[in-house]
Amino acid sequence: MPVTFGRIVNDGHRKVVGYARMLVEDIPADRFTARPHPTMNHPAFCLGHLSLYPDRTLPLLGRPELVVERPEWEELFSFRATCEDDRGQYPAKDDIVGHFMDRCAVVRDVLEEADDERFRQPLPDDHPMKGRMDDSGSVITFLLLAHPMVHLGQVSAWRRAMGMEAVLPRA
Repeated sequence: MPVTFGRIVNDGHRKVVGYARMLVEDIPADRFTARPHPTMNHPAFCLGHLSLYPDRTLPLLGRPELVVERPEWEELFSFRATCEDDRGQYPAKDDIVGHFMDRCAVVRDVLEEADDERFRQPLPDDHPMKGRMDDSGSVITFLLLAHPMVHLGQVSAWRRAMGMEAVLPRA
């Protein structure tokens, strides 16, 4: 198989998804919305937020028909939303993690087939990242690699604040 930009992004994205799985798999469902400090985002918020972004890449990859709209999740988890103490408004851990994993799997399959030209396309004029990034590849790479690692770092810090072990071994 030829090395394509989609495959390169996918290799990194698989690592992101694997790290996410390690971070959340042993968190009890009843602690998924706990906040050890009022300024910390809990795992429900972080993973719910990240579950929105694979769908943001699909139109840029030429596959808008694969997007799953969840307007109620936009309200809870968009970049405009703030993490709140759980008052029953957040979906269950299994729903959040399952949706995140599902959307990442869809993007993974699309990335494997993506032509390199897709990544060179200029952003549409109405794209929210227009003016901050120049092309589709920059946005796709940011949304699938850098952005998730910011929020997964928050989950890692949350784990430690909750008295849980780190998931990656120390060197």
